[in-house]
Amino acid sequence: MSARTATFPAMPKSLRWFACAMAVLALAAALTTQAGNHGHRADIVDTAVSAGQFETLVAAVQAAGLVDTLKGEGPFTVFAPTDAAFADLPAGTVESLLEPENVDQLRAILTYHVVAGKVMAADVVELDSATTVQGQSVTVSTMGNGVMIDSANVVQADIETSNGVIHVIDTVLIPN
Repeated sequence: MSARTATFPAMPKSLRWFACAMAVLALAAALTTQAGNHGHRADIVDTAVSAGQFETLVAAVQAAGLVDTLKGEGPFTVFAPTDAAFADLPAGTVESLLEPENVDQLRAILTYHVVAGKVMAADVVELDSATTVQGQSVTVSTMGNGVMIDSANVVQADIETSNGVIHVIDTVLIPN
């Protein structure tokens, strides 16, 4: 079992503006969808948009063409890196991944954060690994009261959605 660990500089201002613009568009779509749901639980994408801490993730999901998939029936388990986690990537990484010519690499990274099925925290702690939609497995480990997915700490677990569950993590996972 090997885990990747990395420390990276902050997200450039140009990317923050792009991410904000994408988040505003996603929020408008989410509000329209929410109005039609009449109080039903939101799906993974709408939940991420409304949380306010996943603007970069939402922008990346849109750029990768994965919105419809993550709004689909599922169920899915998403290990969702926060905006702060994306800000820790090396300068220029997110901008580069959002370029159309890098969409396959972006999709691979994003789908490495998704497991088919609804895996709640009580289930996660019983696992040593989980196969991602990308095809590779993430390592699951527990230390005291904490859970780690590869080198990422789960900082909030069990955000239930209409089509799965989100576990918030503090690091962007990178497949081998």
